[in-house]
Amino acid sequence: MAETKTIIEIPAFVTVRELATIMDASPINVIKELMSNGIMANINQQIDYDTAAIVASEMGFEPVPVREAVPEGEEEVERAGAQLVWRQILAEEAEADLQPRPPVITMLGHVDHGKTSLLDVVRHTNVQAGEAGGITQHIGAYQVEHEGQTITFLDTPGHEAFTAMRARGAQATDIAILVVAADDGVMPQTREAADHARAAGVPIIVAMNKIDLATANPPKVKQELSEIGLIPDEWDGDTMVIPVSATEQLGIEDLLEAIVLVSEEIQPRANPDAEPTGTVLEGRMEKGRGVMATLLVQNGTLRQGDTLLIGDHYGRIRSMFDFRGNRITEAGPSSPVSVSGLNGMPVAGQKFEVVTDDRTARKLADERAQSVVEEVRAAPTLEDFFSQLSDSESKTLYLIVKADVQGSLEPIVNSLEKLNEKSDEVTVEVLRAATGTITESDVMLASASGAVILGFNVNVDNIAHAAAASEQIDIRTYKIIYHMIEDVEKAIKGMLSPTFEERVIGRAEIRQVFRIRSAGNVAGCYMRTGVARRNARARVVRDGRLLHTGNVGSLKHLQENVREIKTGFEFGVNIEGWDDYQPGDILEFFVIERVEPS
Repeated sequence: MAETKTIIEIPAFVTVRELATIMDASPINVIKELMSNGIMANINQQIDYDTAAIVASEMGFEPVPVREAVPEGEEEVERAGAQLVWRQILAEEAEADLQPRPPVITMLGHVDHGKTSLLDVVRHTNVQAGEAGGITQHIGAYQVEHEGQTITFLDTPGHEAFTAMRARGAQATDIAILVVAADDGVMPQTREAADHARAAGVPIIVAMNKIDLATANPPKVKQELSEIGLIPDEWDGDTMVIPVSATEQLGIEDLLEAIVLVSEEIQPRANPDAEPTGTVLEGRMEKGRGVMATLLVQNGTLRQGDTLLIGDHYGRIRSMFDFRGNRITEAGPSSPVSVSGLNGMPVAGQKFEVVTDDRTARKLADERAQSVVEEVRAAPTLEDFFSQLSDSESKTLYLIVKADVQGSLEPIVNSLEKLNEKSDEVTVEVLRAATGTITESDVMLASASGAVILGFNVNVDNIAHAAAASEQIDIRTYKIIYHMIEDVEKAIKGMLSPTFEERVIGRAEIRQVFRIRSAGNVAGCYMRTGVARRNARARVVRDGRLLHTGNVGSLKHLQENVREIKTGFEFGVNIEGWDDYQPGDILEFFVIERVEPS
């Protein structure tokens, strides 16, 4: 007798936490299932119905969409997959106000199958050679004209960026172009890209590139495509496979024609007169311009002088450029623009909106920033892991382990898993065990699952370092295996305490004492060795006797407040809790530093 699956209703958009609640499952298990499908999302991030349905099916449920009331005659539109993408944006717009807009296209595929080269040909430029003006080579989005139809292309670095944006709730793509090399066929990255595009609920057009090569094998590629669910239309499937060659500029018109045909089916629309809103494509710092944000306008018309609100950042648009680097004053739906004037760096995938004035923007940004501070729960460090157990539903320590070679990795994982035999209260679970450098992908996984990253004889790349600092992820690297195992074992037992050491950074001599009415006595000093820092601590020593230790209260050179004083300079300083300075006293500046495990 066939097993009957439990039917669950899933809305069009749902957070990972909500999906776990619907299935009565652990959010960690949902996150792990998402990762196995190539999607990185943390517990509070939003995923669409298609993605949630894949996870639910893999976990033994039969998902069905929540049935919403649909006016008679609109059921066919409701069933269109692409409608899910824009439902949130267009839900409040009157039908009469909606107008056709250019489709937004993203190119995905294997790393060396020719995505950038194909895009170069499509827009008749060469990204790799750079362009005058310095903006177009960074903006990452372009528009082309084909038989009077404007088409917007997003030049994403790859499907990881595509997925990262979608994980934040961004729906910036109407059609995905899957680029597959005719001589190489479907590769693992091709499969991942196809899965991500399907999960986003967007139509897929396959651009079979490099057909000019003698080693090209189109029938083999089409067979491999059908094996991953992309059955060519000439085989009675629903996927258009367009043979192209970026090198010889073959099939480009056919590809553009296919985009127009699919666009006519999904009918992307927007209200150009609505309040402007859309998605951040990238943020960067430019010399002379400050923070520059690349935005994709998805509804309404964005104008120079509008006040933007993006997350907890805001600012009035001082200048606006199109994808060619030309200054413009307004941009309608599906237009990519680069703007200046924000007070901070936005994150790709964030939604932008326009508010009435700077005061309103500042108030809303402050409220959002405070909300983030209150809601963010940092991933546990080994030190505080045990102390959090009493307040946590899960008594599991999740670990990500990276080692230099497979021969080291296996004994490390075996030793960590054996720790479960020593504790009935706490479980150690290794979410990922792999060889190689600790990367941003490891940090994203740790952020999503609340894991600690352990490395043996490996480095942490710069991007991972920055991501770990931003996400407050604990990364520990070791040279000796048993030190790693000991630290984890101590964490389980609640015995691991952070180790700190004191480091003297400078010594100064007090040469004169000044009385300042608002600040009391201030020591006029000469810096003998090292440095004095505003965020350091200091000891007052007289005739070899320690008189006082306290924080540096103020640090001045001449009349200027400074952060640091170097050897050979005179300065004024005040040590908190001390007022009895005398000429000849020695001030010893020091900092307290955490000692990393060796």
